[in-house]
Amino acid sequence: MNDILQTAYGGAFSAQRNRVLRNTYWLLALSMVPTVAGAWLGVAMGFAGFTGRPFMDFMLFMGLAFGFFYAIERTKNSGWGVALLLGFTFFMGLMLSRLIGAVLGSYSNGASLIMTAFGGTGLVFAGMATMASTIKRDLSGMSRWLFAGLLVVLVAGVANIWLQMPALFLAVSVICIALFSAYLLYDLKRVIDGGETNYVTATLAVYLDVYNIFTSLLSLLGFVGGERD
Repeated sequence: MNDILQTAYGGAFSAQRNRVLRNTYWLLALSMVPTVAGAWLGVAMGFAGFTGRPFMDFMLFMGLAFGFFYAIERTKNSGWGVALLLGFTFFMGLMLSRLIGAVLGSYSNGASLIMTAFGGTGLVFAGMATMASTIKRDLSGMSRWLFAGLLVVLVAGVANIWLQMPALFLAVSVICIALFSAYLLYDLKRVIDGGETNYVTATLAVYLDVYNIFTSLLSLLGFVGGERD
């Protein structure tokens, strides 16, 4: 009898885990639509930030982003959670338009750099997804190290708003690619292991990983491979 119950429980757990993972991938793909729309709108309007002052724009961005995080978490078990997540991805696309506009406006090979960053991000995602599905080891212990790395990158990035040091910019971009690739592996592994059971929350985490990998890779490519007219 116990064996039957354990088998039934294991089957139900596996089905739920697969459903969360499948829904996460579908919602992640859907979230690219408002992201692209926001980026296109921002480039078309010449969006350059809210105030024109980098630090104030950063603080406003963080306030709005955490407002979205709170609202999504509160509504994650309803259709409003999906709607808010898609609204957040539109907002992130609008913020991304500043980088895309700068790359297109500054480099003659800007479009090629964007496509290369997109392809590179796709390769990283495929690699981390494959690793997450094959690694048997529990990766939950990575969380504190990843968070520490995130704090270091955040402090360095904010400091460089004033310092404007090319070497620091380059170092932060490289570290961000590595850091958020590790975060991507960690977040996907949590879903696969059943540690995350809500696909809206899972999608938000994976989306932020992919977004930061793309922006860091594009910044790095522009720094080392941008061709000026």
